[in-house]
Amino acid sequence: MIELDRQPTLTGDRVILRPSTAEDWDALYAVASDPLIWEVHPAHDRWQESVFRAYFDAGIASGGALTILARATGEVIGSSRFDNWKPEAYEIEIGWTYLKRDYWGGDTNREIKRLMLDYIHRFVGTVVFTVGENNVRSRKAMEKNGGVLRAGPPELRLMAGEMKPHVIYEIRRP
Repeated sequence: MIELDRQPTLTGDRVILRPSTAEDWDALYAVASDPLIWEVHPAHDRWQESVFRAYFDAGIASGGALTILARATGEVIGSSRFDNWKPEAYEIEIGWTYLKRDYWGGDTNREIKRLMLDYIHRFVGTVVFTVGENNVRSRKAMEKNGGVLRAGPPELRLMAGEMKPHVIYEIRRP
């Protein structure tokens, strides 16, 4: 079985992704405490400290959480994660991504995903992304990044105290 380093340091023109640590709490919560980041997300309450704490702790425990820094300034601007590694399917999930609003709408998210995909496709054939069915913002971003909607019914996940439908996008190794 392949041993993956799910917390590499990845450097692009605009961002640096590095392993998340418990010491990142203050900086990441400062970003995540903006309710507008979560406005269309199924976990729309994640801006609340207690809700974000559970999310943050799960990310640290996952062994795949990455803190995103603006390369020019070193400022923490968000987070992403590699998780749900399925060696038998030669597949891993990228997700749990959020960015400070100053970095929306440009090439930052595209660069983050490209760095992560280029790295992980050396080890796996398929990367999946689970997106809230009604999260139009994330679905458009997935399509811009080359994600293909996987056939099948939506998957239900518990978010903000309710079961919410999610769709799966995939990007296969070129």
